[in-house]
Amino acid sequence: MEIPKIGLGTWNLGGNECVSVVENAIKIGYRHIDTAQMYGNEKEVGIGIKNSEIDRNKLFITTKLCFPNTTYDLVISGVKNSLHNLQLDYLDLVLIHEPYASSIEMYKALEDLQTNGLIKHIGVSNFNRKQIDNLLNNCSTTPYVNQIENRIFYQREKYVKHLQSKGTKVVAWSPLCADINKITNNQTIREIAQKYNKTPAQIALKFLLERDIYIIPKSRNPKRLQENLNLDFTIDNNDMNKLKNLDEGRSLFGWYSD
Repeated sequence: MEIPKIGLGTWNLGGNECVSVVENAIKIGYRHIDTAQMYGNEKEVGIGIKNSEIDRNKLFITTKLCFPNTTYDLVISGVKNSLHNLQLDYLDLVLIHEPYASSIEMYKALEDLQTNGLIKHIGVSNFNRKQIDNLLNNCSTTPYVNQIENRIFYQREKYVKHLQSKGTKVVAWSPLCADINKITNNQTIREIAQKYNKTPAQIALKFLLERDIYIIPKSRNPKRLQENLNLDFTIDNNDMNKLKNLDEGRSLFGWYSD
């Protein structure tokens, strides 16, 4: 199964709320659910998936490995623990959540898990160009995904094209929430949103999709969950160029670089 263009991010969701959001998202049409060991909510995500009562083969489930699971053996046991927490027999995608000194060793463990059928796709998150190229030079499997900071005000166009040229899909984490007020109040985005009869958030998300960037927005609000899924329109080239001019080239978090 290919990764769906639109998924549900679950960072900072927990407890019964997480269960409810995941279950509701699947019932209204989400097919990609993104979680991580670092989020501490794999069990709740798993319950939400189970409660949705949808066939497993219709879903694409992603999780991410983090410290202390940074050796070959700990990657193996860590993935098996995630499978247990999520109540799944296999994972569609497992990422190394951030660069570690042992990333090559970790990735080779993921390659072996993929060969054994416990993982369908493998990849990374928050890796810069040097780290990606080092992986390509030392491992046999091209990362299926690099999940990175990317949004309308931080577009990283050269790096995105570099990843895509290598066959790695770009998934944008937090494509909205860190900038939502800025997006809503931006005059250019508001005018384009009015033209297409969409919300500013929908324009900001569709802008990423038009650049072949996959998205995993999160929302607790049922109405916004539906809006984030309803992106079946096209932004014309003139408006795309206006939106490209909004790039500020500045990370909101600062510790990741290209």
